[in-house]
Amino acid sequence: MIESMKEDHHEFLDIIFFTPSEFEKAGGAWPIRIGRNIAKSNYHIGPRTTPFHYLIFVLEGEGTFIQNGHRYSLRARDAFCLYPQVTHEYWSDPKESLHKIFIAFDGKHAAELLARIGLTPDAPHRSGVLTPETASGMRAFLEEVRKPQGGASDLGRLTRFLGLFDRIAKSPATRVLQPDSATPWLQKGKEYMDIHFAGGITVEGVSAHAGVDRTHFAKQFRKAYGLSPVQYIQRLKMNQAKRLLVQTPLTLTEVAHSVGYPDLFSFSKAFKKQVGLPPNRYRTAENNKS
Repeated sequence: MIESMKEDHHEFLDIIFFTPSEFEKAGGAWPIRIGRNIAKSNYHIGPRTTPFHYLIFVLEGEGTFIQNGHRYSLRARDAFCLYPQVTHEYWSDPKESLHKIFIAFDGKHAAELLARIGLTPDAPHRSGVLTPETASGMRAFLEEVRKPQGGASDLGRLTRFLGLFDRIAKSPATRVLQPDSATPWLQKGKEYMDIHFAGGITVEGVSAHAGVDRTHFAKQFRKAYGLSPVQYIQRLKMNQAKRLLVQTPLTLTEVAHSVGYPDLFSFSKAFKKQVGLPPNRYRTAENNKS
């Protein structure tokens, strides 16, 4: 393994640098570099800062990591993160070679990716979270982008990169470390309705997507937003219908189908009940305003 790595005064290093495409940079996060290293006895990094987020896994050995004034002991299977523009320092135990594999990345949602695997600026170190599957995935990523043709495309990098975080987040060793936000399942259900309101969704389907009981979801949704999930879906449909009636030349039947009603009759009845006017009169009244 060492034979394939470049040697310098304090480590053996294997690293690949990426130049992100415009497509990658249009997303929430993208990889900057990936690599692995084996530290020598005099290995000591910092104090210094980095412009990127660095996710580092300890494959073998022991060491020490300091960031934000907090000290952490490093052991095999640990993960730690270097946050951008934060002073950090880490070194190997003189009696233990520190072997690491790492990936650096950037983007406005980089910190959110790390939070999904239990790492935050206040908790940049976690013990025992590196699984054999994650280590294998990191090595596969490294070898894939090393290929001279095809392996280092922007789509290939993003697929490997996001797949890596998905694998880590699903790991039982990591799942218990993910920080809870206030009722995240409630927001998950609301966002599902915001997107799929015209697709014939049910409250049962929404609550199942959110991962909670239907009754509990409906009760907490009404408490948080002031109306039931059924009423919220209905409001979304009617708001979209009003936009289509005013801003497009679609027929009333086409509008009905566009917002999830099977026929004009059921749509007109629901629209009049919600808005106070039949859809054809609403269209006429709004067009007369302009």
